Amino acid sequence: MRLLLFTMAVLNAVRLLGQDPATPSSIATDRPSVTDSSVVVPSGALQAENGVEETMIQPHRAWDFPETVLRYGVASTTELRLTVPDYFTEGISSGFGDLAVGMKQQLGPTRGGFDVSLVLTLSLPTGAKEISSHGYDPSVQLPWSHALSANWTAEGMLSVYWPTQTGKRNVTGESTFVLDRTLTKRWDAFVEYAGDFAERGGPRHLLHFGTSYRPSPQHQLDLHVGVGLSAATNNFIGAGYSFRFQALRS
Repeated sequence: MRLLLFTMAVLNAVRLLGQDPATPSSIATDRPSVTDSSVVVPSGALQAENGVEETMIQPHRAWDFPETVLRYGVASTTELRLTVPDYFTEGISSGFGDLAVGMKQQLGPTRGGFDVSLVLTLSLPTGAKEISSHGYDPSVQLPWSHALSANWTAEGMLSVYWPTQTGKRNVTGESTFVLDRTLTKRWDAFVEYAGDFAERGGPRHLLHFGTSYRPSPQHQLDLHVGVGLSAATNNFIGAGYSFRFQALRS
C-alpha cells in the first residue's frame, strides 16, 4: 500500500511536466508488462528502464530492485541490451542476481501491420551464492504488436528459456497476450495474461494489470500489479521509471 501511495504521489507531481509525447520519438519500454516492446530504441539512443517490485511469498515479502535494463541502439533496427544484476531480499536471504547480456533485432513492420522483433539473451552466473542460477542461461523471445484502432493495441510474446535450477536445465516456454488502451496522449493502461510452461514443476498462470504515464516524450513512470492464477504463482506490485537520451547522433 505504501508503494502504491508513493507512486500515485509521484505521478501527480509530474503530471504538468514535459511536452506532448504523442510523437514517433516517444519512449517505448519493455516494462512494466511481461511482454517486451516489439520495436528497438533509435540508433545512437541509450534507454534505461528501472523499477522496484514487492512480491508476496508466504510467509515472507520479497523485494527486487533496481530492475535495470540498459538498451542502446546500434542501428535503425538493432539494439544491444544489458540487464544489470538485481538485488533480492526475502526473509534472511539477500544478494545480487545474475548479469545478462543480449540483443534485439526488429523484423517488422510486416505487410499486415505487425511489429515483430527477435530478442536473444544470455544470463551469466555472476550473482550471490543463494541467488545465482550458477549456469549460463540463454533465452529467445519473439514480441509482436498490432494496432487494432486509434486507441487499442494487441501485443504478445512467445519465449523459450533454459534456466538452470538445482544444477539442471528446466526448459520453459512462455506465452503472453496484452490488450493496451490509450487513455490520453500521455497515459495508457493494459491487461495481460502470461503463462509459463516448464519441463519440471508444472504450469504457472498470471493475470497482470498496469499503467504508464509519460510526462515528456523521453520519460515514463509506471505502476503494475500481478495476480497469480495458479498455486505456484505469487502476487506482486511494482513501480518504475524509465528515460532515454541521445548518446550519439546518427
